[in-house]
Amino acid sequence: MQMSYAIRCAFYQLLLAALMLVAMLQLLYLSLLSGLHGQEEQDQYFEFFPPSPRSVDQVKAQLRTALASGGVLDASGDYRVYRGLLKTTMDPNDVILATHASVDNLLHLSGLLERWEGPLSVSVFAATKEEAQLATVLTYALSSHCPDMRARVAMHLVCPSRYEAAVPDPREPGEFALLRSCQEVFDKLARVAQPGINYALGTNVSYPNNLLRNLAREGANYALVIDVDMVPSEGLWRGLREMLDQSKQWVGTALVVPAFEIRRARRMPTNKNELLQLYQVGEVRPFYYGLCTPCQAPTNYSRWVNLPEETLLRPAYVVPWQDPWEPFYVAGGKVPNFDERFRQYGFNRISQACELHVAGFDFEVLNEGFLVHKGFKEALKFHPQKEAENQHNKILYRQFKQELKAKYPDSPRHC
Repeated sequence: MQMSYAIRCAFYQLLLAALMLVAMLQLLYLSLLSGLHGQEEQDQYFEFFPPSPRSVDQVKAQLRTALASGGVLDASGDYRVYRGLLKTTMDPNDVILATHASVDNLLHLSGLLERWEGPLSVSVFAATKEEAQLATVLTYALSSHCPDMRARVAMHLVCPSRYEAAVPDPREPGEFALLRSCQEVFDKLARVAQPGINYALGTNVSYPNNLLRNLAREGANYALVIDVDMVPSEGLWRGLREMLDQSKQWVGTALVVPAFEIRRARRMPTNKNELLQLYQVGEVRPFYYGLCTPCQAPTNYSRWVNLPEETLLRPAYVVPWQDPWEPFYVAGGKVPNFDERFRQYGFNRISQACELHVAGFDFEVLNEGFLVHKGFKEALKFHPQKEAENQHNKILYRQFKQELKAKYPDSPRHC
């Protein structure tokens, strides 16, 4: 009898120890999860541990608050701006990927979320009242079903000043209320959207690209401002963070990310070796090669493709700015805003690069990272009204350069 009692005690002690071990392993597992990095690990976590309904409620409350404000008018009075439909917390020293899009082009956001591991900020333009409604419903659907959207994306909305965006009713449009996963939302958007050139809106409303760019990069210390139909090389965010964290010497330097365009976007190159293979057979070429070769030529693509292979991201060579170079870059410090008088097509990015040069920034080209635009930009496929828009902005650009002389009277540089 005494032996049986001793056996039972030993059994219960063993059972208690096993339970304590399980509890400790669970705590260890949760601790490890908090330090996970990378898209695959995050996806696996959210698959087994979906976010609580409260987190979705918080997103909905933020969206409702932003829309209830009625927005604010921009400096011209032509546009109504809603900041922070979605908000995200981020390290003040982080590198933000800032982009802009019409509602139809939001489907490109999926590819950016896959490639860019850091925070994103996107400004959405809704040209009509119906598009403004769709934008709010999409914001709610994406944030409800896409954990990455809630964790890493800030979203802002701009529409013509005569319209006001409304708080979305989850039942309208009805088809979005039936969606249950992130992939379903993007699949539905792909079916209803008509993606194309942002400023080919089919309305008499001008696409305010520079207003949208400024809004997306607002408050960022370091930002990479790109077009929404471009894709960064794999690991670019991580490489930039490591480089910038190691030294503060890059403040006042524009770190240029070479830009390319690919004939077919079925499989985007992930690293420089894959890019060069496609480059050698003509499937990839410098960005704007068929439209404005001088706009990207100073990047010196022939030098870049022949750089020795390296594992660490770093600046490879200095390039003096020259008109009409409009590079894509990362910069910290007092980066000038984009001039919001430039709308639609022409000189909107050149003008900002010009001021960056006059303000004293130097340009250094990165060795390994790159951007790829989906599709070749061809003159015959470009916006049919580009010549009229170009002429208006060309005159404005001349005026802009004269204004820089007064703004920076002590600068020895000019455009």
